[in-house]
Amino acid sequence: MEKFDINHLDSEESEMEIGYLISKYLRFWPWYLVFIVFFLVATFFFHRYTEDKYSVYGTMVIRDTVKPETRILDRSAIFSNQNNLDNEILMLSSKNLARETLSKLHFDVEYFAKTNIKTIELYNNTPIHVEVDWDHMQIQDVPLQLHILSDKTFKIEPEVGSFFDFNPAYAQVDGAILGKVLTFGEEIESVKMKFKVHLINPGKVGDVVIFTLRSPTSLVEKMTENIKIKLVNSGASVLELRMITSVVPKGRDYINALMESHLEQELKEKNRNTENTLKFIEEQLGFLEDSLKNKERELQNFKVKNKMINVSEEFSEVLGRINKLDDSVQELDFQISYYNSVKEYMEQKTSDFSQIIAPSVVGIPDPLLNGLIQSLVTLSQERRKLLASVNEIHPEIKKIDVQMEKVQEALLENVLNLIENTKKKKALVLSNIATYDEQFSGLPESESVYASIFREYRLRENLYTYLLEKRAEAGIAKASNVSDNAIMDYAQKGTLVFPKKQNNYLMAIALGFFLPFGFVVLRDVLDKRIRNQRDLKKNFMIPQLSIIGKSDKATNMVVLEHPKSAVAESFRSLRSAINYIAADKNSKKILVTSSVSGEGKTFTSINLAAIMALGGKKTVVIDADLRRPKIATYFGHKEKIGLSTFLIGKASMDEIVVSTSSENLFFVPSGIIPPNPAELLQTQRLKEFLAYLEENFEMVVFDTPPLGLVSETIDLTRLFDLNLYVVRQDYTLKNHLVMINDLFLNKQVKNIYGVFNGIEDPGYNYKGYNYGYGNAYIYSQNNKYMYNYYGDERKPSQAKNWFIRFISYFKVK
Repeated sequence: MEKFDINHLDSEESEMEIGYLISKYLRFWPWYLVFIVFFLVATFFFHRYTEDKYSVYGTMVIRDTVKPETRILDRSAIFSNQNNLDNEILMLSSKNLARETLSKLHFDVEYFAKTNIKTIELYNNTPIHVEVDWDHMQIQDVPLQLHILSDKTFKIEPEVGSFFDFNPAYAQVDGAILGKVLTFGEEIESVKMKFKVHLINPGKVGDVVIFTLRSPTSLVEKMTENIKIKLVNSGASVLELRMITSVVPKGRDYINALMESHLEQELKEKNRNTENTLKFIEEQLGFLEDSLKNKERELQNFKVKNKMINVSEEFSEVLGRINKLDDSVQELDFQISYYNSVKEYMEQKTSDFSQIIAPSVVGIPDPLLNGLIQSLVTLSQERRKLLASVNEIHPEIKKIDVQMEKVQEALLENVLNLIENTKKKKALVLSNIATYDEQFSGLPESESVYASIFREYRLRENLYTYLLEKRAEAGIAKASNVSDNAIMDYAQKGTLVFPKKQNNYLMAIALGFFLPFGFVVLRDVLDKRIRNQRDLKKNFMIPQLSIIGKSDKATNMVVLEHPKSAVAESFRSLRSAINYIAADKNSKKILVTSSVSGEGKTFTSINLAAIMALGGKKTVVIDADLRRPKIATYFGHKEKIGLSTFLIGKASMDEIVVSTSSENLFFVPSGIIPPNPAELLQTQRLKEFLAYLEENFEMVVFDTPPLGLVSETIDLTRLFDLNLYVVRQDYTLKNHLVMINDLFLNKQVKNIYGVFNGIEDPGYNYKGYNYGYGNAYIYSQNNKYMYNYYGDERKPSQAKNWFIRFISYFKVK
């Protein structure tokens, strides 16, 4: 025998489950479509009326300016230039640099053109230019409308404020200006404003331009906050300057001007030392020039007076040696003076070394001294840059102070050594001069006086020539100075960052789909009712015998009054199932119950009895719900005699059985409502009555109280051949089925089957049929042949109305 593959069945079940879930949520596609269209339209209008924001950026290369001497003194800077990059970032984001950058641009007046959609900033396309006198009081951040009347005249009016504008322009602007015809180029002055308006494009006569004055201070704050600076990557010293702006040319111009201002400021700092040197040299040249001219006239007068044309060879040789030694003494004195000035400068313990002059500039070739001073100047410049954006207690300032202290100590020690060594050299040179002076004293008196005057002249001439050379060198050094940093890429195009139109449209589609989808899923998760046959299968352990379609008739006697309806056909399916299950019983006793009231227990009982009677079976339906009887009302019976009357011994069996207008159909009313219904249904007389009914009727349908509310129904189930448990779609709660499941699993009730009542959506839908368990089926409401097949009085055209069918899609089930 071939082995049965259970895994294959599991696979088919899984595919059915997936297919069911897809069809279950796909039926709400009109909701998805409506929400998607709504969000797409909302996104379109959001984009249309929202101001676009663009990202503009430029890049700068930051070169390492840390000197080798500083690296030796500060070991933390040997392998990293992060400190230099941090300093540059702080400098670029400083308010001082922003203020200097804005001074080159004209951001203090903003120009706008108002359209029906949104206001657009004109920037470079403005037809007018407003020249503002910021030394005068100005009304700031108030939009004003300028009407260009002609190529010579204009008129200013306040912009109409919105409903929520509690600070309108009428209340701020001087009324002496508003509404008057003014002339382009004239100075417009009032108590609150002073400016000039120039017409740039005469072809824009008749246009309206909105302009707003922005305070330079507020602009500095705004631009400093908007600019974002970051390191491009950790492996390169390249900084990216980025800002978000609604006008790309405006953001581009600011970033480019900011980078250029930074380079200019850096170059200015580098030239500060050279400028101090040039200033010092110019002062010295001014003193020497007069002294040199005086000595030159004195020398010429002496030569004329003493008729000295040439001196002897011996005189010239001795004089030449003395002049050389004098030059050496002068140079040594200059060096000692410089060293002493450096020493005094260092002993002041100042933190600003921008005024110190490097030895290489004044002609002192000492590499170590020059390197230390350059390092000190560089650190001083970095400190001054940082102070433009941070305070004295900032960690970076403290770190630079420590580095400067180390350099100062090394520099002071080096200067003291140089002073001592230079003085020793000077003493040696002076002793040599004394020797030559003894030789020179032996010469004639006129030549001796001449030599003295000539020596003073030569001394001043050499010093003057030396200072001229140094001035030329300093000028060349200043002209050849370039910034250590450089602009890598100027800001050019902008990238749209808000709104992200493509992403927003995708988000609108996703939101339009997932919002209703999530609502439906959440509803299913939170819903505790039995929605369809799948829910019933998961929560109901009892075998399902049949499903009963939802009735749209105005009566509960559907089978008797509408025997050709779809609901009547579903009861025929239930009758066939019962006949199949209880085929060995000549007289079948059927008990009908449910969890709670309202699930269609009585509706099922009377229509099941009616369909049995229509099938030729002598049938009786008993209203055993002694607490809330209904069957007598449905049949129009008003007598108070019934089941309760018989059970208390006040009526006979024949008296309580009532016939109906339908052939083979009888019913037993409940009678008066007793005080002890549970005890009455437990008496021996009920069993005798059931035996009587079994002898006289072929089908006995017993309508009992809900099983979940009363206790006597459990005992009654043991007296019947078949027990039907009614579950109603969209009504029965899942937790109501817990008790009957426990009774069934513990075998406390037998011969019990489920009936799914009020079906509108069975839960399984394939090719137009909705199948239930067992042998029963009903046709789907979507089957176009249903009503014609059953002969229902409803016209197919009503069901096919396109508007009704479209609206039915929006019904959340």
